[in-house]
Amino acid sequence: MIGAGRSCSSLIRYLLENSRKENWSVVIADRDQEVAQQKVDGHENGTAVSFDASNREERIELIKNADLVVSMLPASMHIDVAKDCLEFGIHVITPSYVTKEMSALDQEVKSKGLIFLNEMGVDPGIDHMSAMKIIHEVQEKGGKLSRFESFTGGLVAPESDDNPWNYKFTWNPRNVVLAGQGGTARFQQDHRLKYIAPYNVFERVKPIEIEGYGKFEGYANRDSLSYKKVYGIEEIPTIYRGTLRKQGFCEAWNVFVKLGMTTEDFSIPDSHKMTYRDFTNSFLTYSNDETVEDKIQNSLQLSDKVMSKLNWLGLFEKVEIGLENATPAAVLQKLLEDKWNLKEDDKDMIVMWHRFNYILDGKEHELHSSMVSIGEDQTYTAMSNTVGLPLAIAVKMVLNGKIDLSGVLMPIVPEIYNPILEELRSFGIEFHEKEVD
Repeated sequence: MIGAGRSCSSLIRYLLENSRKENWSVVIADRDQEVAQQKVDGHENGTAVSFDASNREERIELIKNADLVVSMLPASMHIDVAKDCLEFGIHVITPSYVTKEMSALDQEVKSKGLIFLNEMGVDPGIDHMSAMKIIHEVQEKGGKLSRFESFTGGLVAPESDDNPWNYKFTWNPRNVVLAGQGGTARFQQDHRLKYIAPYNVFERVKPIEIEGYGKFEGYANRDSLSYKKVYGIEEIPTIYRGTLRKQGFCEAWNVFVKLGMTTEDFSIPDSHKMTYRDFTNSFLTYSNDETVEDKIQNSLQLSDKVMSKLNWLGLFEKVEIGLENATPAAVLQKLLEDKWNLKEDDKDMIVMWHRFNYILDGKEHELHSSMVSIGEDQTYTAMSNTVGLPLAIAVKMVLNGKIDLSGVLMPIVPEIYNPILEELRSFGIEFHEKEVD
């Protein structure tokens, strides 16, 4: 296993706990050997090693005798690991999207009878498996899908939700700050293609309510259209995938987007000498007559509720930023990290929600499927559990010969998703389905 970051804790725990029964020797490799050693925690079947993933000689020496490699590296680095594993005839599992480069290896992987299983985390991963289960069930009954919507969010658990944003960082803060910056969102509604420019993503949100957990809102992901082919639903009239936040978050976050605070296009000279109040004022019109608060509220027509969120963050405080030549996104990230980091006893939460509309026997049906997973603690978080456990179960299946497939794969076939979803239920990661009138 290459990489031992925060999302790997539950994966490593599963592999080590099952190592005696399965006769596994588990090697955990990370740039920081101390991090790997902490995760191994003295287990007799675990070995921690220091490892430079960009050094091919080191990669080959590490993986050439393995039966299977789990790559938890940044997504762009999986392909080098995959090519090495292809050369030495080793199975690979990753949590990341299948890239064009990875897909291009498919025939060679098949020719060697190998499994390169990707998109095995939570999103992508559990979202595919839970959606395909219902899509296949509808199709097997003779039903025809007319709408598929899917939303996932990494949030703070209700018992740890103690700020007006109803949000804390449970994943990479940088990714949160740059959300919506990756290009125009594309989806389809009633056979019509729809597009949302990055600066409008947080204005066009969908209200969603999940029983027992309250009201949420979803904003569009970059590309929903590619899933028509992936899921085998090319003729579906409506398909929309997005990210979940608690109700009211997007309206307030949109302030940063509209002002330009989420950009990385330029650096701010002497930013380390600026205060957050100076930073905010630098994005507003010049005026000697209005306060910074008045200018931002009047120019963007903000409600008092949104202003209270901005005040709580410290956007108007005369506190020095302390970052040299920082981009606006970096300044914003620093401010948010001071306010949105999980406290020692806080727990995180993963929420996933699907909507399926279909026609069966001439009648229209609507089905909602939702999953809420709350973390155990700061080590075995909901994010770690939902990312790591599907990967770990897949490791067991591949090593035990339970997947009679080869090639560059995703978990979209019953042979893969059924046993994984079944075992995930034993860990409390379970979907609740509800017919809607």
